[in-house]
Amino acid sequence: MFGGVKIPIIDDLTGANKNAHLKGNVVLMRKTVLDLDVTSIAGSVIDGVSEFLGRGVTCQLISSTVVDPNNGNRGKVGTEASLEQWLLNPPPLLAGENQFRVTFNWEVEKHGVPGAIIVKNNHASEFFLKTITLDNVPGHGTIVFVANSWIYPQFKYRYNRVFFTNDTYLPSQMPEALKPYRDDELRNLRGDDQQGPYQAHDRVYRYDVYNDLGEPDSGNPRPTLGGSKDHPYPRRGRTGRKSTPTDPNAESRLTLLDDNVYVPRDERFGHIKSSDFLGYSIKALVDGIVPALKGYIGLEFNSFKDILQLYEGGIKIPDVPALEAIRKQFPLQVIKDIMPVGGDFLLKLPMPKIIKEDKKAWMTDDEFAREILAGVNPMIIKRLTEFPPKSTLDPSKYGDHTSTITEAHICKSLEGLTVQQALDGNRLYILDHHDHYMPYLVAINSLDDNFIYATRTLLFLRCDGTLAPVAIELSLPELKNGLTTAKSAVYTPTSNTGVEAWVWHLAKAYVSVNDYCWHQGISHWLNTHAVMEPFVIATNRQLSVTHPVHKLLYPHYRDTMNINALARQKLINAGGIFELTVFPRKYALEISSKVYGSWSFADQALPNDLIRRGMAVEDPSSPYKVKLLIEDYPYASDGLAIWNAIEQWVSEYLAIYYPNDGVLQSDVELQAWWKEAREVGHADLKDEPWWPKMQTVSELTRACTTIIWIASALHAAVNFGQYPYCGYHPNRPSVSRRPMPAPGTKEYAELERDPEKFFVRSITSQFQAVVGISLLEILSTHSSDEVYLGQRDTKEWTSDAKAQEVFKRFGERLKEIEKRVEAMNADPKFKNRNSPAKFPYTLLFPNASNKENAGITARGIPNSISI
Repeated sequence: MFGGVKIPIIDDLTGANKNAHLKGNVVLMRKTVLDLDVTSIAGSVIDGVSEFLGRGVTCQLISSTVVDPNNGNRGKVGTEASLEQWLLNPPPLLAGENQFRVTFNWEVEKHGVPGAIIVKNNHASEFFLKTITLDNVPGHGTIVFVANSWIYPQFKYRYNRVFFTNDTYLPSQMPEALKPYRDDELRNLRGDDQQGPYQAHDRVYRYDVYNDLGEPDSGNPRPTLGGSKDHPYPRRGRTGRKSTPTDPNAESRLTLLDDNVYVPRDERFGHIKSSDFLGYSIKALVDGIVPALKGYIGLEFNSFKDILQLYEGGIKIPDVPALEAIRKQFPLQVIKDIMPVGGDFLLKLPMPKIIKEDKKAWMTDDEFAREILAGVNPMIIKRLTEFPPKSTLDPSKYGDHTSTITEAHICKSLEGLTVQQALDGNRLYILDHHDHYMPYLVAINSLDDNFIYATRTLLFLRCDGTLAPVAIELSLPELKNGLTTAKSAVYTPTSNTGVEAWVWHLAKAYVSVNDYCWHQGISHWLNTHAVMEPFVIATNRQLSVTHPVHKLLYPHYRDTMNINALARQKLINAGGIFELTVFPRKYALEISSKVYGSWSFADQALPNDLIRRGMAVEDPSSPYKVKLLIEDYPYASDGLAIWNAIEQWVSEYLAIYYPNDGVLQSDVELQAWWKEAREVGHADLKDEPWWPKMQTVSELTRACTTIIWIASALHAAVNFGQYPYCGYHPNRPSVSRRPMPAPGTKEYAELERDPEKFFVRSITSQFQAVVGISLLEILSTHSSDEVYLGQRDTKEWTSDAKAQEVFKRFGERLKEIEKRVEAMNADPKFKNRNSPAKFPYTLLFPNASNKENAGITARGIPNSISI
């Protein structure tokens, strides 16, 4: 019995074709377990009938050496061969791989060498095709077709699904018989004749602006990001949805019950990977838990003990009838279990690493400074080159915003040096968020329950290689004579343990609020997720899967479009989690747009970034060509090792295919790819001089290294430490709500009387904290089938032995880096690598030798931005 239909067992499935000459294996996965519902069960019945009638899954080989003059001199196409034993392998209860035999009527002497294959799905539902392998091809041995693609029923396509062997070809080297198929596939992926709205089976990669974040019909609009000088932005994937009735320039949003945002099907989360469940977890959080919390949660924490209850006991939720209706949206019990019910203890969260060993170490100045070098946002600190610090704000609008920090404020904290001596000795550094937020504070501080400062933090490099905060400047906007000037106050460390110490703790908290929001909106969302999407789209539109650069970059794009689409629908949209939990609220994405206006692709290269920030200088004698001015800078030290390994791998790989610059210049697909990524994907910055011209192999090497760095190591550095560092929100608050209390006021007396209560009520509210850290828990989780840097999800990704060999060397280098990181973390001389909280820096630990490392680990570099 199969799907309720009796099917006869065929004893000799291969005997029907006596003249067959090639045999092979097909590896696929049937329709996802997440969709195993009434519809797919009915589809299984139809599939069974289709198979019985001889209309199952068929394959046709395409010759790479013999053309068919009756088919436009395209490669000769063989007769259809059906997958054998389909009926003997009913869909398993849990999704997994199935292997089928296939036998082709194909003679190499007559038909040539197979170079591509047509796959037709005559079933009622889709399946995921991994590979097709031909065994013992005369004169060629094994031939592998790597698909890694969803195959929908044939009637849904306007064309045949064609897959090429895992051979690598520049456009000029493609066998003539296969060129038309290569061109057809790229044309299909561009879909420039398809306006949408696109359906789940569509494979269209097109660009659009961010005009889908607001809800103008509900009176909650947001500006369109991208396409204007006022709001420049990277492009995102087009969905083709219709505009809203209220605003023809805004794209309509999906409903709660229909929130499956279109991305090309092969960009969606894999079909059994844990990321599916992470995606559903985000939906459960947004659609179920957040509404429930709004209805019951208390207004405030009163102490650190109250906050610790989140991890030691959880929060009990009352009976909320609306939750049950929302629970029913989720297809599996394991997903439903995410949703709370009345009487549940909701969100008993894991203990964040920052407080796991020591509940108070986060409050120390040493830990505060260490996290600027080895925390979740270690790429903002700059070396100070002039004192006092200057502003880059337009003086015609803002007047003089030079810092009010004086030598008198810091001279006692410089180990006997003068300020000038400290500057000359590269001993003064700054975490400067003043110019970042000052232009927006009038609007931001007009929002309810917000009181935000623009901050500057001066840090001194001590003789032991650690940093110490020596002054914090808190500034508010002040309107004077038509200018938005600054009203500033400076705070310095104190040896007192009373109210003055708590004033200093508050000053550090205001700095952390600035830094947390910059991390989320800029370092994380803009500089990894948003800027990467145009490269994903351009690569699929312009580079064939047989192109060496496509093979190089493809692993670093996995799931990025999908997580970005989910973010636009649930996280960064108007009223989404991002706006609920960070202080800029409705201005958050608008601020990131302003920052993108000064973004530079060239500066995303780690060595360039370190030099630009004054954290390193050029040094030709160094293995990395730069010398760090703070030797014990964990993010930079580990990052340079990773960067160098990536660059060496990319250089060796590209040298196989580009022996000289002329070959690169004549590569029409490569030139079209780079032109489109720059002029369309990043259209608002297309005329910037820092874009590589893409005329030399060294330019391509640098560009590909930068893309891989952003997608892998940079994203890992800013993402997977979120819960370990920020899951305890007093360490990294997302909002500040009260001004610094002044001596002699009732607020100052309140701080003196109950400092913990004043502190926790000055930062993120209970509702914001619970929602925010619940999201951070999801985002910081490695999936169980994560593919890490130096690994591939398909071992047959290329047939090129030279490429396989240089990739193997890349993996070996990463394992050496792992040993290096472990040794440095164990060496007490590297004080910045281990915190007072006993939390070593491992965010750039490659994890190449340990794939079984799922969960919240604060270590491991996945290939791509997949969460």
